Amino acid sequence: MSFERNALILAGSAIGAGFAMIAGIGPGIGQGLAAGKGAEAVSYNQKNSKKSTLVMLLGSAVAETSGILALVVALILLFMNPLIGVEGTGLVLAASAIGAGLSMIAGIGAGIGQGYAASKGTEAVGKRPKLQPAIVRTMFLGQAVAQTTGIYALIVALVLMFINPFV
Repeated sequence: MSFERNALILAGSAIGAGFAMIAGIGPGIGQGLAAGKGAEAVSYNQKNSKKSTLVMLLGSAVAETSGILALVVALILLFMNPLIGVEGTGLVLAASAIGAGLSMIAGIGAGIGQGYAASKGTEAVGKRPKLQPAIVRTMFLGQAVAQTTGIYALIVALVLMFINPFV
């Protein structure tokens, strides 16, 4: 049985796009953790609820990064597929598309980690609102470090899609 080369690449791209979106699990969990701590912080310190809510929203926005990166990879595979015009074996290119999507699953850890940092930052501001600037700064630094695996995954996906070493 043989398959048309472009059909094989498009099928691999569709599968890869689906796999990439699995990364959305991480930000969903992470943002849920932050929202829960936001509600908790407001419950014991209503007077400073705006500060806690701000930290929760900022931290949750950062936690969404790995989900956005995964969406970008999925959209590239679906609508701007760079693998179609590449010379090479259809099976290798299809596997590269699937691999690009699979690599983005690493964003689960980054999203959960960043959300956890946001949740603890929100909790801390609820308890000690006067320390908000220092808490937010520390939270952002921790989130930046947690994001590195998501960025590594994006680099692998981009290499597989645009400068594939296997063809």
